[in-house]
Amino acid sequence: MTRRLLPLLTFACLLGACAGTAPRAAVDGVTFVVVRHAEKAAGADRDPELNPAGLARASELARRLAREPLVAVYATGYRRTQQTVAPSAAAFGLAPKLYAADMSADAFAAQLRATHPWGTVLVAGHSNTTPDIVAALCACAAEPMPESEYDRISTIRIADDGRPALHVTRYGSPAHAP
Repeated sequence: MTRRLLPLLTFACLLGACAGTAPRAAVDGVTFVVVRHAEKAAGADRDPELNPAGLARASELARRLAREPLVAVYATGYRRTQQTVAPSAAAFGLAPKLYAADMSADAFAAQLRATHPWGTVLVAGHSNTTPDIVAALCACAAEPMPESEYDRISTIRIADDGRPALHVTRYGSPAHAP
């Protein structure tokens, strides 16, 4: 009887070992998805929430990232960045990690790259910080972001050999200056 169980136990152990490593093996390198927070409510509030268009954009971001191997989500301490990433984080059962909005882009990028060697990481920033974060992650130039722009999504793919590639596109309804 023991002789019959040994092959089954060996197979089960091998299968379990493969299952435990599948997410890492399925991902080559790391991808950082960097966005500015979505549209915020008007007013004098220093920490406004998202308006209805912003909430719709945050939902669209989650839909767009649904097939990515999202491993972490970062936002500043402001409600608008946290609400922008909330649907994406919830879809993956992740708790957004806070980072200081005034942290230098180079220091933040170094922290992100050291902490996340694989998977997809979502980062929400502000119009005055997002381009610098993108530039620091890809070691390339990033276009400035006007206050009226909410739909830019910058994807920085860093291969296992360390070479970065930047792809910039738009998501959701158009919301940028001509």
